[in-house]
Amino acid sequence: MEILLSYWQQTVRVILMILTFSLTQNVFAKTLLVVGDSLSAGYGIDPSVGWVNQLAKRLKEESIPLSIVNISISGETSAGALRRLPTALNKYTPSIVLIELGANDGLQGLPLKLLEQNLRKMIQLCKQQNALPILFTMHIPPNYGKRYTDAFNELYTTISQEENIPLMPFFLKGVAGNPDYIQADGLHPNQTAQPLILNNVWPVLEPIIKQQTLTDKNEHSAVKP
Repeated sequence: MEILLSYWQQTVRVILMILTFSLTQNVFAKTLLVVGDSLSAGYGIDPSVGWVNQLAKRLKEESIPLSIVNISISGETSAGALRRLPTALNKYTPSIVLIELGANDGLQGLPLKLLEQNLRKMIQLCKQQNALPILFTMHIPPNYGKRYTDAFNELYTTISQEENIPLMPFFLKGVAGNPDYIQADGLHPNQTAQPLILNNVWPVLEPIIKQQTLTDKNEHSAVKP
């Protein structure tokens, strides 16, 4: 009888250890939400080799407990993403949100005031959900006129400073305008360009992610049962 009782006590102990580990993993396993357009959706290439999926692999290699949800859509505008964002925030409860938008707004000649309003609203929605928004700088070709192009390019810096959020420098640096890395349409990065894009993103994103992960762990450790 004592042997049987000891066996069940040991079994219960193991089960509790497994449950505790699982709960801890769930607490630390945060989500990074990518809200973008064709540049993040992998237009014209196999999405599995796109920079977002390569980022997911990098996180796994670095043993960073952060999963990625990519809701980017080719052709997406800031207005369309703004409509979809509340549902995504509630569904995935991300700790970090990458906002990679504006190219299609610029190509459509959208008034910059509207683009600014949409981006700011998205940033505020993220903050309200305790998610850290990271704004990706976007550039448009100079053929839209110097005044519009300059104002467009400066908009992202202004927003990030006033909203006090991280700004990702132009993540297509070394890719945009280089025919070796652009598809036949002259606009979208090809498969060869994807590692280069990740190499532009990672040095900025890595310290933010690691600091965010450390903060989450410290907050969890500070909570006493």
